[in-house]
Amino acid sequence: MKSSKTFLGHIREVLSSIRSRVFVISLLLGLCPCIILQYGILSSYEKRAVEVKAQEVQLQLRALANHLITADFLGTPGSKVIRTELNEFSSLYNGRLLVVDSSLQVISDTYSIATGKTAISEDIVYCLKNGTSMSPYTYDPEADYITLVTPIVETASLETGDMTGIRESEPPSPQGVLKASVSTKTIETTLDMLSRTALLFEMVIAVSIFLLALFFAYYLVSPLERLSKSIAAVKAGYTTNLVSAPEYLETRHIADAFNEVLARMNQLDASRQEFVSNVSHELKTPMTSAKVLADSLLMQEHVEEAVYREFLQDIDNEIDRENKIISELLTLVRMDNKETQLNVQPVNINDMLEMILKRVRPQARERDIELLLVSERKIVAEVDETRMTMALTNLIENAVKYNKEHGKVRVTTDADHQSFTIEIMDTGVGIPPESVNRVFERFYRVDKSRSREMGGTGLGLSISKSVVLQHHGSISVESKEGEGTTFYVICPLSYIPEPVEMVPPRSERKK
Repeated sequence: MKSSKTFLGHIREVLSSIRSRVFVISLLLGLCPCIILQYGILSSYEKRAVEVKAQEVQLQLRALANHLITADFLGTPGSKVIRTELNEFSSLYNGRLLVVDSSLQVISDTYSIATGKTAISEDIVYCLKNGTSMSPYTYDPEADYITLVTPIVETASLETGDMTGIRESEPPSPQGVLKASVSTKTIETTLDMLSRTALLFEMVIAVSIFLLALFFAYYLVSPLERLSKSIAAVKAGYTTNLVSAPEYLETRHIADAFNEVLARMNQLDASRQEFVSNVSHELKTPMTSAKVLADSLLMQEHVEEAVYREFLQDIDNEIDRENKIISELLTLVRMDNKETQLNVQPVNINDMLEMILKRVRPQARERDIELLLVSERKIVAEVDETRMTMALTNLIENAVKYNKEHGKVRVTTDADHQSFTIEIMDTGVGIPPESVNRVFERFYRVDKSRSREMGGTGLGLSISKSVVLQHHGSISVESKEGEGTTFYVICPLSYIPEPVEMVPPRSERKK
């Protein structure tokens, strides 16, 4: 049972391949027209041959009808000349001929079977009554014969082949009926010969089509196989080169998409390695500092209490810094957890920003930095207040920390029917152009020494970005070194499960 399942599975796999389908489609496209053409030609030939045969016999029957009337065969059926003509007709067409008078009595039968009997055939009765046959002829392909019924009336112009008879206002009544059954063996013999010849040609064509189908199946699918092998080599780790398949437009699209995914994966892998390295370094630095301070105390004897307090205060600061890093790392882990649900509810964004500025204002006063909130209109949006507060606090605190003395921080809010925008502008030191695109990376610092002096961990902007993305929003930054930096946060007013296209920042709209 297992082997049969394996065999069936193998068959399904083979049939589901593109190569098999290309082969089968090519074979069908080649053979089907040949078979249809053969059937059409043979059928057309048979139909035309039967029609020609019927027309020829009908012409002979009309000539015989004239002779029967001239010789008054229906009144005195003893004419040997007429009987000879009837027998010659029967021999010529390998068939049977009946002569029936107007009283439905069979005057003559070339088979000498029905002579003297009454003919009650429907087609004979119809012909006597209406002066014409029910149909031009009746063809029975299984019995190989044609049946024709002709009224015995005098016709004209037989020498010219005119089969329409005398056209009068009232055609003469039939004096009798001729009914002929003519063999079509010659037509069937010709059809058999043509069928054998066509079959021979079909076999030659079928072999050619089979070979062409194999060629197309392998030729057309080979670029896909090469692409598959290249992708498999990258997957197995044998190479990190970009894949290429320029033969088809579709394979180029697949290769380009895979190369983009590969570049993204390489970037993520490099980012992961850098992140692990940064985490190790950031966690190790406070521990190393605390260790050095502790060893310094242990190596000294009779140390004054003030020195002890100073050293312990430094150790306490390093431990606080370590705790802050761990806390923010845990926050990032929770942000990255896709299963984490937001506590979304309607929040007054203006009041939330007022509260944030109130908390940051003491820090700004120490450096004489002006905090200004500009609200274009009242904004109520569906957000997770705790997380959005944390994200905006990080941005505003950074605007204060990296500002100049006596500087300024302006927070501007605006909204349309779909989303709200928060613009945080400072007059600080700015960000170098080469660092603008990296400020949201974890542990990335533009000025590492200054960041550590201010207690920065390099995770604040990463947390802010994660929060904004969780709300299906966008965050961007513009900066000019020495003049200041502006962050733009755009989020939808109504939280929805799927992200929506955000309106570009005001500065971009002005451009």
